[in-house]
Amino acid sequence: MKCPFCEGLNTKVLDSRETDEGNTTRRRRECQSCQKRFTTYERVEEFSLRVIKNNGEREDFDRNKILKGIMFSCQKRIVATKQIEDMVTEIENEIIATGKKEVETSIIGSLVMQKLKVIDEVAYIRFASVYKRFKCIDEFREEIASF
Repeated sequence: MKCPFCEGLNTKVLDSRETDEGNTTRRRRECQSCQKRFTTYERVEEFSLRVIKNNGEREDFDRNKILKGIMFSCQKRIVATKQIEDMVTEIENEIIATGKKEVETSIIGSLVMQKLKVIDEVAYIRFASVYKRFKCIDEFREEIASF
């Protein structure tokens, strides 16, 4: 495992724990070069899930894209990183539970918005403004009024 701090390749596992009902293994590691600690998560790749983008292109599902989008929406908000990671896991599990090999970005976006609406309304509006591509202030007002 490459150290995210010094990019050293020699790391030591200090602790391993099962999370997400046994679907993920959390490992606490220490770099043997710089002695900094970091956490990794291991998940079994169940099957290849593809995402159908708005322009019709297809690409492999990447949970990190969802994570980054939610993290960006939650900047400077009081939302715990664990809450965000759990939200992404829930979204991923809901998509996998459909049994489909492909999912539209609109489905993913809707799931993210449903979860954010419950967690933090400001983060929800931030995400919705990008996802729905608001063009004017009236579209913001309509979205806020829909609460």
